[in-house]
Amino acid sequence: QVHLVESGGGLVQPGGSLKLSCAASGFSSGYYAIGWFRQAPGKEREGVSCFSSSDGTTRYAGSVKGRFTISKNNAKNTVYLQMNSLKPEDTAVYYCAASGGGYCGTKPHEYDYWGQGTQVTVSS
Repeated sequence: QVHLVESGGGLVQPGGSLKLSCAASGFSSGYYAIGWFRQAPGKEREGVSCFSSSDGTTRYAGSVKGRFTISKNNAKNTVYLQMNSLKPEDTAVYYCAASGGGYCGTKPHEYDYWGQGTQVTVSS
């Protein structure tokens, strides 16, 4: 059973930075993908970024491209989301998700496992 634990959320001023972590365990052998999603109050969950272990593919939503960076530490089985130049509209609960096969999907239904989420609030 795959288990995901997010951390690193918090309150930050506009223009600031945060680094989210997603510690993963329970993967069997084979390829996988890790995605970061976010959900603001009253809005649908949206894909932010993803990473594929099959070929190292990364993807970003247009709204975060150039500001957010996804990376992975193999030794720690952890995927990170570095968020810079944060804006109030980035405020949401951020989730990491995992799927087998390595396809870097952008839709929630493409992922099988989810973490509990971590709150990110961007406000002055």
